[in-house]
Amino acid sequence: MTDVDFDVIVVGAGVAGSVAAYQLANAGHEVLLIDRGAEIGSKNLSGGIFYSRVMEQVFPDFLDEAPVERHITRNVISFLNASSRVNIDYWDERLADPVNAVSVLRAKLDPWLAEQCEEAGVTVLPGIKVDELMIENGAVVGVRADEDELRAHIVIAADGVNSFLAQYAGIRAKEPTKHLALGVKSVVELGEEKIQDRFNVRGNEGVAYAIVGDATQGVAGGGFLYTNRDTVSIGVVLRLDDLAAKGLVASDVHDHFLAHPAIAPLLEGGELLEYGCHLTIEDGPAMTSHDLTRPGLLIIGDAGGFTLNTGLTIRGMDLAAGSALAAVAAAHSALEAGDFSQEAMDKYLAELDNSFVGQDMKTYKKAPAFLETQEMYGEMGDLLADVFYNLYNLDTTPRKPLIRAAQDALKASGMKMTKLARIALGAIRSL
Repeated sequence: MTDVDFDVIVVGAGVAGSVAAYQLANAGHEVLLIDRGAEIGSKNLSGGIFYSRVMEQVFPDFLDEAPVERHITRNVISFLNASSRVNIDYWDERLADPVNAVSVLRAKLDPWLAEQCEEAGVTVLPGIKVDELMIENGAVVGVRADEDELRAHIVIAADGVNSFLAQYAGIRAKEPTKHLALGVKSVVELGEEKIQDRFNVRGNEGVAYAIVGDATQGVAGGGFLYTNRDTVSIGVVLRLDDLAAKGLVASDVHDHFLAHPAIAPLLEGGELLEYGCHLTIEDGPAMTSHDLTRPGLLIIGDAGGFTLNTGLTIRGMDLAAGSALAAVAAAHSALEAGDFSQEAMDKYLAELDNSFVGQDMKTYKKAPAFLETQEMYGEMGDLLADVFYNLYNLDTTPRKPLIRAAQDALKASGMKMTKLARIALGAIRSL
């Protein structure tokens, strides 16, 4: 074998990169984990709901040891209109035992993951920007960072949404704006007592909101809100092409959402701790349709497009961890055999197909197209609110039967029954 500095170089110390590095080090391999942030986690302003059971395969004590915020036992789907909202509020104690999902702040989680990597023997180097891949005879053999060359049998690219390494390898061009979205998020400190009182949660339980409609002023995407231990993370995700087409500014949409009369009381008296923007994936299935391997190269996490937005849930971290485990299986097999060919790397794709990651990406491949349905961002919410208004606006006039009220509301909305049926069918097929 050619002399190398490390068996594996992992670029990007997010969830995917750290899980891959940790597992490979535990398998006895020499691993380098590189991140461009001056400190691990310093470049990551995001957080979110982490469907965390996959992490318990890697860290059995993850829920007790990792810096998780709250265990999510309530999920709220909200149709937000200019002067009303309709919520579907789902709570289930089965989501608490075993724990299904947790809220996390990545500025806390990522450094913890890096610490676990170091304890497993990984060499962790923050503050290093990889400039390019080293390619010899068609195979990736390492990376260049400034004037330094670092050689490895395998490079694992976990360098985020706009993966420079994937582009450098010729695996994909820069993603079209239709596949990407801009997330704008605030973290507002309220204190544990206010979190419990305002959001009706107790102990370490929490709630996550998925919000559509006036939250984004009609831009394809959605609003989100989730409770952390003593803060709330709240913001919008806006598909880049639709944001530009509607001529809106992302920060203005975010501020409009937070000032909404149904949202502002939830944040009243809070202190803004963090505000930032983050590029994210809007059409993960389209991105993962690209090949994800080259001789000596595997692409995982956001770099590979492993994010799913179904409108009900936004998943990224669990899929990132799952893609890392699939890559680890392929990389370990290749290192044991001393074979870093295209065929050896493609075992990663087979591992993906057999995992929940590959299966879920296929199951929800139509979800991004369904979320382009413009009526979801206006007419549907207004229609639901008008139906409920008829039920609860008990003045002195006789009430209409529910079916008649629904028919009148549909007529007033301007939508045809055929259109409503197509939307319902699209939801069934996509979700």
